[in-house]
Amino acid sequence: MGKPILCLDFDGVIHSYTSGWKGADVISDPPVPGTAEFIRAALKHFRVAIFSSRSNQPGGMDAMKAWCARHLPGVGEHAKHPGFLDEIEWPTEKPAAFVTIDDRALCFNGNWNNYDPEWLLGFKTWNKP
Repeated sequence: MGKPILCLDFDGVIHSYTSGWKGADVISDPPVPGTAEFIRAALKHFRVAIFSSRSNQPGGMDAMKAWCARHLPGVGEHAKHPGFLDEIEWPTEKPAAFVTIDDRALCFNGNWNNYDPEWLLGFKTWNKP
């Protein structure tokens, strides 16, 4: 059997996303520190898929690939370890992943009584005060 799929969200997980949404093809901010190292290590154990709300919007997929080539060490045309970007999967629909890392998600614990809708309104991502 092959490697399990690790699905990574893009904005707020790979791309720091501190400037907010500017359009599917506009990616303004630097990477979250440690991203390239994590992906390199994860590729040894997982099929890494990057899926985002940008994935199926015009220009979004090309913008994410270009951003990764520019910002993640070991990815671009002058990379010391070519092929890094080629190993990443770029689905246009959310894959059936073994696990997903997303900055805007909660892990469901099987009990809806633990999820008060008013409490959910107070949710904040890691990079928002």
